[in-house]
Amino acid sequence: MLALGDLDAIYRSQPERQLRPDESHLSGPGHQLLLTKFGPLDVLGMIGKSRSWEDLRSHSGSLEIDPGVVVQVIDLETLIAVKEELGFPKDVAMLPVLRQALKEWLTRREDRQP
Repeated sequence: MLALGDLDAIYRSQPERQLRPDESHLSGPGHQLLLTKFGPLDVLGMIGKSRSWEDLRSHSGSLEIDPGVVVQVIDLETLIAVKEELGFPKDVAMLPVLRQALKEWLTRREDRQP
């Protein structure tokens, strides 16, 4: 909650009302579509049909995006599975790019093994 306050997060559906999320909004399975001083931020309680953070934790890893800023990201295999499961046009359109990225990553990983 403190981070969203620091980001001046408000709901983007009605920005003129300046509605701010509270803990009860963020603890549910829904999507919170926010606008921050740095741009849009989607806070997702679940992804795919019903995958919670607990379901995804074992399919994620840490990534340092800036010195001292570490985020958890889901692996490509899981991201592909979620997009296949959803089947929305924008998700289906990304599948060839994601599959190629996975193929290249697996090839580089195999090349590094003794």
